Amino acid sequence: MILRAQLSPAHKRSMRYLLLPLALVASSAIAHPVEVTRFHTPETLAQVRVGAAVVVSAPGMDAQSLETQAWIAAVQREIAALGYGAATPGAADRMVEVRVDRQVSATPRTRNPVSVGVGGSTGGWNSGVGLGVGFSFGGGPKEQVFTRLSVVIRDRVSGSALWEGRAESVENAKDRASSVEAAAPRLARALFAGFPGKSGETIRIK
Repeated sequence: MILRAQLSPAHKRSMRYLLLPLALVASSAIAHPVEVTRFHTPETLAQVRVGAAVVVSAPGMDAQSLETQAWIAAVQREIAALGYGAATPGAADRMVEVRVDRQVSATPRTRNPVSVGVGGSTGGWNSGVGLGVGFSFGGGPKEQVFTRLSVVIRDRVSGSALWEGRAESVENAKDRASSVEAAAPRLARALFAGFPGKSGETIRIK
């Protein structure tokens, strides 16, 4: 025999108040939206999908580090899903350069102007307030991990940029979403969602 307890309306309201903090804790582990911006021109767009590609780290990155390799692998998966063939650096038609910047901070971060070299044109991310930072109920700021994934698709022979994209996110430093293992595939997936994207438009992808 199954016994079903009958709760009064007052008890039901009390239960909702008790469960609310648990819901807030669970929601804090959910990854924040990723801000994505892409740049290209009609001329470069006609060339960007041509041939095989090789994914490499951008100059200044430690190509041998496990963290860099995780980001390269994440971008490689997205490039392959777009239909690019694989090739060695000397035989590839396109070079896909990957750069990652990560910073732990407890203060809001602003976005600086960035020049873009697609098709020889200039442009970029406008300066202004960057992604928002959450604060704890205790009044002190939480440590946040700011992550920026930048990718440039270049013609291997000329070295000219055909497409550029940037994905940015900010997560609580204690959340799993801030780890490289979680952030790399998530930002890479967001960056190439709807590829090639609308040039110069900044969108948020959950």
